[in-house]
Amino acid sequence: MITLYTAATPNGWKASVALEEMQLPYEVHNVDLRGGEQHTEAFRKLNPNGRIPVIVDHDAAHTVFESGAIMHYLAEKTGLFLPQHALKRSQVMQWLMFQMGGVGPMMGQANVFYRYLDETIPVAIKRYQSEARRLFEVLDTHLASHEYLVDEYSIADMANWCWVRTYKWSGVSIDGLEHLRRWKNSIEARPAARRGVEVPHKIVPEEIAKAGKRLI
Repeated sequence: MITLYTAATPNGWKASVALEEMQLPYEVHNVDLRGGEQHTEAFRKLNPNGRIPVIVDHDAAHTVFESGAIMHYLAEKTGLFLPQHALKRSQVMQWLMFQMGGVGPMMGQANVFYRYLDETIPVAIKRYQSEARRLFEVLDTHLASHEYLVDEYSIADMANWCWVRTYKWSGVSIDGLEHLRRWKNSIEARPAARRGVEVPHKIVPEEIAKAGKRLI
């Protein structure tokens, strides 16, 4: 059995989507981010950095933090969604790192400046929204000749999708990016992916409206 410590964020969804897609049994601990549970001593024993998600694989007596590392661990554990061929495996890891080092951080900063700060800083908002859009264009160009990021559906697709699907929240347009839209919609049609983004709870429009000062 696996315990998933998570919250309703794109990084949290990466872990739950992977768990759902791999059909692994798991239980969920909803981490109270607003209440600061991630900063408690108990949680920092799981992740010294005080961030979600974290998994505890009780069968292996092993704890994993960092969303990309969790996805890689689960893929290795199950032999699913990560190619065995070394070169294809490398390609999947490249696109996973593309999300970890680019899409996630840029959209995350766009969220901070567009949604959460009391002060409006237009230059910062433009900077991070423009960079997120540029990264979307990189994905769109690649997806023009690929159904998924690397041949078959993989953890790289799951990771990037969990962030790209929230483009409206970051104030980033996907207009004109038809290959990206096609790819996004194809993953949204997967029952396991849909279940994964409802963990630890389903977000409804009313909750989204209450969560930020600028509405979508």
